[in-house]
Amino acid sequence: MGSASLIPYRIWLPSDCKHFSISRSCHWIGVTSPGGYNKLQVKGKSIRAKTTMAHGHRAEQVEGEGSSGAFLSKFSYTPPSWATDLHPIPSHFYSLGHRDDLSGMQLSGNKVRKLEFLMADAKAQGADCVITIGGIQSNHCRATAVAARYLNLDCYLILRTTRAQVDEDPGLTGNLLVERMVGANIELVSKEEYGRIGSVALGKFLEERLLKEGKKPYVIPVGGSNSLGTWGYIEAVREIEQQLQEKKVPGITSFDDIVIACGRQKALDTQ
Repeated sequence: MGSASLIPYRIWLPSDCKHFSISRSCHWIGVTSPGGYNKLQVKGKSIRAKTTMAHGHRAEQVEGEGSSGAFLSKFSYTPPSWATDLHPIPSHFYSLGHRDDLSGMQLSGNKVRKLEFLMADAKAQGADCVITIGGIQSNHCRATAVAARYLNLDCYLILRTTRAQVDEDPGLTGNLLVERMVGANIELVSKEEYGRIGSVALGKFLEERLLKEGKKPYVIPVGGSNSLGTWGYIEAVREIEQQLQEKKVPGITSFDDIVIACGRQKALDTQ
């Protein structure tokens, strides 16, 4: 894989920007926001984009180098009025351009909502790598590995598998292929060992080892399920509110129940 040439630029992001990318020709920048998708012409080394505020988030001025591909945006965070009594309130989040209706490839699936806040916290704490744990084909682990690569963080995955396969190469199937493509460090643990030691202790052991090696690890729990990750679903409720107010679904102005498909109790707890 060849290295992409870098084009210096300065960009003032729209306040409601969720995602932006530079075209291969570097002649325009695509900006995705709640209002839709727009192309902005690059004029010299500087472009400006003006739009209305959304969610009370303030976009930060970004300056650096860009190449063709996707870019992340960092935002200061303001919670919904009905969630201001919850603590701690996160200060920032990264917009990862997630799609809840997709899973199995790159940044997709509901787990990314949690990572938008967890990754911001990792960067704020000065981490140079992240640790997380899951099953051998964990969507959360795959999304964490990809998000870490976007943010120039090393990623260490502790993956649970069968006793017979724990000493074998896990191969290049499914999420393992994506994780290896983005350079994640993979360590296998048997289901029996996982059950005996527990995910918290396994993460702590790896954290201590990396600290001795001079690294600055940030541990993300199984599924990203903790109080900070919960803010991802608080934002999901805010999105639903906005969709109702903006009449995104014809004929639906209110509802009484929310139905959730769930494979893990912790995932349900954070939702």
